[in-house]
Amino acid sequence: MKKKFGLIGKSLKHSISPQIHHHWYDANKIDANYELIEISENEIQSVIERIKKKDLTGINVTIPYKQTVIPFLDQIINEAQETQSVNTIYLNDAGKVIGENTDVYGFEYSFIKKIETIDQKETLILGAGGVTPSIICALKKANVKRIYLANRTKDKALKLKKSFNSIEIIDWETIEEKVKEIDILINATSLGTKGGEDFSQKFETIKKRLIYYDVVYNPAETKLMKNFLKQGAQVFNGFDMLIFQAQKAFLLWNKINPNTEDLKSKLKI
Repeated sequence: MKKKFGLIGKSLKHSISPQIHHHWYDANKIDANYELIEISENEIQSVIERIKKKDLTGINVTIPYKQTVIPFLDQIINEAQETQSVNTIYLNDAGKVIGENTDVYGFEYSFIKKIETIDQKETLILGAGGVTPSIICALKKANVKRIYLANRTKDKALKLKKSFNSIEIIDWETIEEKVKEIDILINATSLGTKGGEDFSQKFETIKKRLIYYDVVYNPAETKLMKNFLKQGAQVFNGFDMLIFQAQKAFLLWNKINPNTEDLKSKLKI
């Protein structure tokens, strides 16, 4: 029987998740399909019902539903509990719809494990959206020295502080000054995405040996990444995080840990 998977969210036409999963289906000889399921919020329940009826084997969740999907699930486990953010859903052996978070794993393996002495570094996260709780969770697990958070809408950042009270909220208007002091800067917004809005800030002065991580992967080098590279920063984009979070989701669904080594050369962005 053909397995059916999918991604729910909005504005999904540029997603390469189907390419990733279909590559792994072929490599592991799995009869399955992965589709983009663009829905409005009032359609979430009907998608979860499809999982209960086994019409869907599992789904990924992207913005803006990583938090709003939770009330429709029977249980959330592991990092999904701590972050209150779900990006992978499946039916367990007891017939319960389970929500998991593989974004934490994705960020750990795409970034944190590559950074030496991360426990001595101060970090500024820009954005308080769907992936930010996972980034904070991973940074806390790595015992990063201090976490600052700025969001264009400050109330959204303050709401996150209720879950992670050790983070320090700063005003969006001060981020250019703050970048002069911190060791790691993380863009967890959609700013810089191909065809979308970009940062208005210039970031002309940065701390020496700044490490910059951008969750955006299309384009592979954002305007801000190019700017920081010219200033001698070490930069990362979100491509590897996408792959590693998908790897763990694939493992949860299929009980097979897929090979990520040859994936980049196969994907079209």
